[in-house]
Amino acid sequence: MLHRLKRKSTALLLTLVSACGLSARCGLPDPIAREDFDALYATPLSPPESPLKVYHLGHSLVGKDMPAMVAQLAGAGHSYNSQLGWGANLREHWEPDVPVSGFDQENTHREFRDPHEALASGEYDAVILTEALPIRSAIKYQDPQNYLHKWATAAWAGDPDTRVYFYESWHELDVEEGWIVRLDQDLERYWEGEILRRALAHDDISQPIYVIPVGQVMAAFARRVKENNVIGPIHSHQDLFSDKIHFNDYGAYLVALTHYAVLYGRSPEGLPYTLRRADGTAAASPGPEAALAMQQTVWDVVKAYPPSGVTDANP
Repeated sequence: MLHRLKRKSTALLLTLVSACGLSARCGLPDPIAREDFDALYATPLSPPESPLKVYHLGHSLVGKDMPAMVAQLAGAGHSYNSQLGWGANLREHWEPDVPVSGFDQENTHREFRDPHEALASGEYDAVILTEALPIRSAIKYQDPQNYLHKWATAAWAGDPDTRVYFYESWHELDVEEGWIVRLDQDLERYWEGEILRRALAHDDISQPIYVIPVGQVMAAFARRVKENNVIGPIHSHQDLFSDKIHFNDYGAYLVALTHYAVLYGRSPEGLPYTLRRADGTAAASPGPEAALAMQQTVWDVVKAYPPSGVTDANP
């Protein structure tokens, strides 16, 4: 009898693994319907009337320099804290018994603050969350929809008026399908379809999680550079990167502009383009021509994408 029970248990386990894969995808809520998703973002956010206090949770595609650049673009009064890791996913940041890779190296800065403590304080006007890459692997193994839900509800528990944002990033430059092709496809099928719309399907979420569409800005700017052959020091989108995936100072500036436009609901055109890194050293400047092209591209993309919470009614 015992052997038969063991065989049945093994068969059941194999059936479950076969159905779900070696992943965290069993029991996921269905994504909310597209029309319900669109309805959540039908009314844009009002731009904030004062400087923001922001919390960034993520990894090296957040980094130390980009939030520091956002603060410089926003001006006096803007402040921020963060927790970072090396390729860290939302699950690692949430679970106390799961180590955050690179934690000791990435959080030795004055803006570090434990995220659970930070969100419980209710001190933040905006909380920005992002997921680890590759996004397909994160979806398969790390249950990002569930942890996006957990972090969002934790932010709202601290302050129901906190604006929660999901930062859409990008993938490696040499991705097989083509870098821009993947950016064109991945927002709807992965960032929205597999993560955001499933997170929003939880019964205890009744307000939007907004999107900072950096991947879409990257794709639009890459096309703009290609059409013009060169814009300032930028000859191709590869000039935004220091390796296959990490941005250099030019890329950090473009990402920071996108964060600014979404957080403040205002066009970034005319903002400064000579900035400092987090350590106070001078960042490489894209110059006036490339900076203007970046600023215009950011605003064109952000104001045309309702989940950003931004409307073109604000100059």
